[in-house]
Amino acid sequence: MEVRARLRYLRMAPRKARLVADLVRGRDCGEALSLLRSSGRRATDPIEKLMRSALANAQEQNERNHAGIDLDNLYVKEIKIDGGPNNWRIRPRAMGRAAWINKATSHVTVVLDER
Repeated sequence: MEVRARLRYLRMAPRKARLVADLVRGRDCGEALSLLRSSGRRATDPIEKLMRSALANAQEQNERNHAGIDLDNLYVKEIKIDGGPNNWRIRPRAMGRAAWINKATSHVTVVLDER
């Protein structure tokens, strides 16, 4: 049975977050969490928090619906990072000009399933 968790409007470019998502895709949850803890990238903290949220969702669904999900056999079936809306800022430049700065955001979706 699939369990989902979503993180929206993560203030990070999708290209940078996808590097971390590629590390954990298809791995067992325990192994994925240990990889995230040992990685030094900035995207690991929010993705680790999202994975823990998905595990908590699985446990809650198990208790509430008597779904019979074995939490030890869960793996990362899908982790998807899509682009969110861009925030724009203006930076003053020389001679009265302005330069636009793009602040990218991401939407992250994690799907866990049993093996």
